[in-house]
Amino acid sequence: MLKIVPDPPLHPHDHSLEDLLVQISEYLVCALTVAQQTVLLQPQPPGQVLTLATMHEIDSARSLVELALSKVQLRH
Repeated sequence: MLKIVPDPPLHPHDHSLEDLLVQISEYLVCALTVAQQTVLLQPQPPGQVLTLATMHEIDSARSLVELALSKVQLRH
């Protein structure tokens, strides 16, 4: 579903650490999805190898964000 009105700008001082980590995690999921689609659209090895490496890095970053989020949630 397309949004007609964009989300308001994110102001870090208005959000908790937990909110920021959730938003970062959502951005990383979107980035991973774009990278997966790129692999499907570009089957040639040179481009695909770089995209697969990018997917690995995005997934690693997402795992770290999820770990940080779980530690923040344990404190509450």
